[in-house]
Amino acid sequence: MLTLSEFKLQVHQNLEEYFDSCDTDEVIRSIDELKCKEYHANIVKKAVSISLDKHPRERELISRLLTCLHPTPLTDKDMEQGFEILLDSLDDLTTDVPDAKTMVANFLARAVVDEVLPPAFLSEQNNKRPGDAVIEKSISLLSREHCTARLERVWGPGDGRPVAELKVEMDQMLQEYLLSRELDECARCVKELDTDHYMHELVKRGVKIAMEEDGRDSTTQHDKSAIDAMAALFGFLVKNAIISEHQVSKGVDRLHRVLDDLKLDVPAAPTLLKDFEEILKEEIPNVVEDEKAE
Repeated sequence: MLTLSEFKLQVHQNLEEYFDSCDTDEVIRSIDELKCKEYHANIVKKAVSISLDKHPRERELISRLLTCLHPTPLTDKDMEQGFEILLDSLDDLTTDVPDAKTMVANFLARAVVDEVLPPAFLSEQNNKRPGDAVIEKSISLLSREHCTARLERVWGPGDGRPVAELKVEMDQMLQEYLLSRELDECARCVKELDTDHYMHELVKRGVKIAMEEDGRDSTTQHDKSAIDAMAALFGFLVKNAIISEHQVSKGVDRLHRVLDDLKLDVPAAPTLLKDFEEILKEEIPNVVEDEKAE
């Protein structure tokens, strides 16, 4: 097994390669291959700190990477511990990067918006670190009007398209697919999105839209037409290597995490999500099995 120093060195190399390739799946594979789960919290600190003296592009890539690493291979606990380690090391980081505190505050607020950190994390840290300027700055950023849209662009335009705009494109495309049921046409549109790192959001939004559609039936026997169609779509996309099994698993996992909120609008959401997973298992067995293993 690697020592912590060896692990950090390997992660550093992987991150530098990621800045060139933008391949989040490769980073995940490399982390899994290291087989050092007990060191995973250090990935958060290393990833953020390595980006501080680079450009906004690299910081945006790290924010996106953290989203892709969560909740697997980095768990909720890994993320929270990682950001705590980062906060503890801020004085040293500020010596080399004077603006480090401002940027870390942005990273924290962005992580909450991206659902990588729970909002309660900042409250807990505020109690542990009373008067801490970084925590107070993060809380302030999250309290502003339209904070989600602002923080999605906190590092600038990224690929030139705001995340909020991308979500609208996804919703329109998925709704059009439910009307047409044309797999090839939808697959072409997914390719044009050119956002491999964000395909878990496509899955999450697709299943949510399907549940809302099928959940309109208030009887006990729910029409699963949209759920069936959405499972067929994601099975088709995986089989044609347009999205990865990992991204599908992550999207389904994200839905489980917001299921209580979904139930407010779609009371049948738990049943519909279970139905979706059963149908999905027939399309791509490894996805559901991997999610259960996690």
